[in-house]
Amino acid sequence: MIENILEDSEHRMDQTLVHTRMELGKVRTGRANPELLDGIQVSYYGTRTPLNQVANISVPNPQTMSILPYEKALIPDIEKAILESNIGLTPSNNGNAVIVPIPQLSEERRKELIRYVHDLVEEGRVSVRNVRKDANHQLKVLQTGENISEDEIRRAENDIQIMTDRHIDELKTVQVQKEKEIMKV
Repeated sequence: MIENILEDSEHRMDQTLVHTRMELGKVRTGRANPELLDGIQVSYYGTRTPLNQVANISVPNPQTMSILPYEKALIPDIEKAILESNIGLTPSNNGNAVIVPIPQLSEERRKELIRYVHDLVEEGRVSVRNVRKDANHQLKVLQTGENISEDEIRRAENDIQIMTDRHIDELKTVQVQKEKEIMKV
């Protein structure tokens, strides 16, 4: 039973880490990155479809993204979807593809992005701590319901704390890397 709680906690903390990394990947750093367009959906025959399912996204150079739709008729829809996404990008087209220039970030915008990164990482930390709280609660319920010694419960709580600390340290590392990436001119 204790092993199940530990495995579930580890899995949920790993999922939190994956989610936080995914969200941080969407934060613009001044370099072209196809992940910037992950949340964008295009109207494709009346259905909202992710951009990466209706077009090929490439990065010909660090300051430009090229979106080559599978059907040329989608070019205006792709441009409209990017403009409406409010990610601060202005697309243009050359008749065959949508070109998205990535402007350099100002110092003020970099600081805003760092604050946003801090918020995302803090959400991750809170989520990891909530998993720890839930696991400790499950251990207390298990202790009262079954004949499990206090020592075993304490060992499990210690394991959960070690797991929590490891995940929070990893979140800190991810945060520092992202900050360096944002501040790099």
